Amino acid sequence: MQMTAELDVRFLTVAEVATMMRVSKMTVYRLVHAGELPAIRVGRSYRVPEQAIHRYLRGSYVDTA
Repeated sequence: MQMTAELDVRFLTVAEVATMMRVSKMTVYRLVHAGELPAIRVGRSYRVPEQAIHRYLRGSYVDTA
């Protein structure tokens, strides 16, 4: 059986995202509610695709002098 890219998505909890990004869970919730970090709702909690975190972090790099 062949896996498609759509089925190969790994979802992380808000707590896992916060740990990965070294920010608070509230910061992750703010990013999700602002639409800056895509997420899906599962019951009463959110799940964030792992690739979305990597895209967000790549787009957030700041050049310093």
